Amino acid sequence: MARELDATDWQIIAERQRDGRLGPMSAGPGPTAEDCRLADFVEVVSAVTDLADYPHADAVRQNVLVYSGARLRPDAGILPELARALMDGPGIVVVTGAFPDLAVVDRVTEVFAQIVAEQRAAGNSVGDHFAKPGANDRIWNALEKLALRDPAAFAGYYANDVLATVCTAWLGPAYQMTSQVNVVNPGGAAQTVHRDYHLGFQSDGQAAGYPAHVHRLSPALTLQGAVAHTDMPVETGPTLYLPHSQKYLPGYVAYRRADFREYFASNHIQLPLTKGDAVFFNPALFHAAGANRSADVRRMANLLQVSSAFGRPMETVDRHRMSIALYRTLLGMGDRAAANVIACCAEGYPFPTDLDRDPAIGSLAPASQADLLTAAVAERWPAARLENELNAWAGRRLGCVS
Repeated sequence: MARELDATDWQIIAERQRDGRLGPMSAGPGPTAEDCRLADFVEVVSAVTDLADYPHADAVRQNVLVYSGARLRPDAGILPELARALMDGPGIVVVTGAFPDLAVVDRVTEVFAQIVAEQRAAGNSVGDHFAKPGANDRIWNALEKLALRDPAAFAGYYANDVLATVCTAWLGPAYQMTSQVNVVNPGGAAQTVHRDYHLGFQSDGQAAGYPAHVHRLSPALTLQGAVAHTDMPVETGPTLYLPHSQKYLPGYVAYRRADFREYFASNHIQLPLTKGDAVFFNPALFHAAGANRSADVRRMANLLQVSSAFGRPMETVDRHRMSIALYRTLLGMGDRAAANVIACCAEGYPFPTDLDRDPAIGSLAPASQADLLTAAVAERWPAARLENELNAWAGRRLGCVS
């Protein structure tokens, strides 16, 4: 049985870089280009994923854990396993049938297609972080746009238990959902290999300015996910991954180096997906969207970037407007489904705030926006009352003028 790397293993690997300066949770300077040795990276990514270590998983394919959406429910026993898979295991899990009702996916796809058509008609060329403009179609802040255009479609989609389970396993409660749609058109080239937000969006020099312990902790602040809105055979360019690469500490500096890119190009894996499947991965995993070599398939994925309550999400989302737009739909939903939707639309963390105007009463923290929306649904407030309460909540956070 393959053994996962533990703290001692990481210490040994780190000691090969600057005589141990980058040991586990080191308070020393961040890694630099001189710390990036391909041989160490290869040792890390040579780990083998053993199905026996993950009792809730159904299979291991190309070193990636595969779970069935029918079994992936908010059960306390599975949460530690998912977190371990994303941190110490392959860093990536695929969930087959994550959205069993494909009519829900298709309805959301129609909304996304309308937005893309409008962007094109307006002459908007929406760029990508890691691919040339025009190679694909992007919808930034698709979360808010979907909620305001079709609240019922949003609610049906984000009520999903699989999303709630994986997000909670990695980030805990009060996570912040954001979404960006990516449509890779026929002929669209692959992205360059990269790591994701936060440190992945820094230059080498900027990333090196953050101490080593931040490089280790940063991935715990974000979860990356993608929902397949079309079937994705390999020729359509599903994402390329390098399992276990999230465990290589200098990776935020290393991924731009030619030798690391060449290794990724020769050793990545690529798993086909079926519409309704989902994939979730540690943001430090080396990955890149693949090239669409099909003749006529416009490959669409809803990219989920989910942030910890303690982190800064990449996009500005008007959760106030979303909460108001979704309220009537929430009133007709079951408790668990409504809770899942509220987690994806409302701000679940009460800070930052102005504690002069918004004192904590009866607890250590004031109410969050999600707390208000949850109470409104449970007590069936009139819509006008909810809007007034949310307006007052927002006003208390504007700060005092002295």
